[in-house]
Amino acid sequence: MTHEPCALPLIVGGTAPSPRAALPTLPPLALYIHIPWCVRKCPYCDFNSHTASPVLPEEEYVDALLADLDQDLHAVYGRELSSIFFGGGTPSLFSAVALGRLLKGVEQRIPFASDIEITLEANPGTFEQEKFVAYRALGINRLSIGIQSFQQEKLQALGRIHNGDEAIRAAGMARQAGFDNFNLDLMHGLPDQSLDDALDDLRQAIALKPTHLSWYQLTLEPNTVFWNQPPTLPEDDTLWDIQEAGQALLAEHGYAQYEVSAYAQAGRAARHNLNYWSFGDFIGIGAGAHGKLSHPDGRIVRTWKTRLPKDYLNPAKSFKAGEKALSNDELPFEFLMNALRLTEGVEARLYPERTGLSLESLAEGRREAEQSGLLQVEPSRLAATLRGQLFLNDLLQNFLS
Repeated sequence: MTHEPCALPLIVGGTAPSPRAALPTLPPLALYIHIPWCVRKCPYCDFNSHTASPVLPEEEYVDALLADLDQDLHAVYGRELSSIFFGGGTPSLFSAVALGRLLKGVEQRIPFASDIEITLEANPGTFEQEKFVAYRALGINRLSIGIQSFQQEKLQALGRIHNGDEAIRAAGMARQAGFDNFNLDLMHGLPDQSLDDALDDLRQAIALKPTHLSWYQLTLEPNTVFWNQPPTLPEDDTLWDIQEAGQALLAEHGYAQYEVSAYAQAGRAARHNLNYWSFGDFIGIGAGAHGKLSHPDGRIVRTWKTRLPKDYLNPAKSFKAGEKALSNDELPFEFLMNALRLTEGVEARLYPERTGLSLESLAEGRREAEQSGLLQVEPSRLAATLRGQLFLNDLLQNFLS
């Protein structure tokens, strides 16, 4: 996303934010649908995913998703959906029949934009040619394929269920099924990975001609097997060499970096991701899904849903696990934490449009960040410098009290 990152509960300081105004226009609206089952849980994964039983409760889960959506319809305010993203877990474990019923139910509730982007995450080990032809016929027009590596020893270390040949075939099968827009997910900084290993993976991915590449470093996250039993990862110097050489290789082949770990051919940046990073709205449905919804009176609310599938499917339990209205103090950091991940940042006008706060509320932090060379001196945009992109946490410190 590509999975959605979680917002951090930090408070912004600097100049005291001005009173929040009603939002003149609501941001674009997207839908995130979480399908939480996988064939096997990977040792590095900290997403809300659970090992699938032999028979998935497809019908019951689709019913629950639509009922969950019904409870969020009050926040649509007449907007249409600009994008839909099926994340997981492994959404491609679900049949085309189940996903078709779900998409039909969604469209009956919220109109689709004429050029809607609908992305489905899939793993090579779950590819079936007929299934993917059927997915394309449903209107799903973008795939995100979880490759991670093409090298067998690396795949085994990551706990992946596919091999390198299956990964290569997956891209061809996607194209044959009618997908002319697809992403490959690839990791670097893997256990015992050398610079040559990492670049070999990247060259193989580029050779498959995806329109988009998510290329990101493996990190050890709490509550994972790798956190408790850490593998041997490359030294910092090697990681830096991989990053520099990999970015040069991607640029050479026409993949422009538009976000910290996202690279795309011209015109192929993921619209769902762009909406997220530019502080757009998204409804989140499914076990553990997160959402962010704006209201015309200026309220901006983050929501999160019941995490365990068995609880999500229990009619006696609520779909919604919690919600939080963002305060004036929190909004500047929430906005910048997203927007400054984009390599070109965002137009400065988006800040008052999507927060209801004045640009003046950022003035002190902007001056400090510009003076330290982390933020571009450009009144009409909010964008990190190259150095600021490398030290994003340091940049954001300028907006903390």
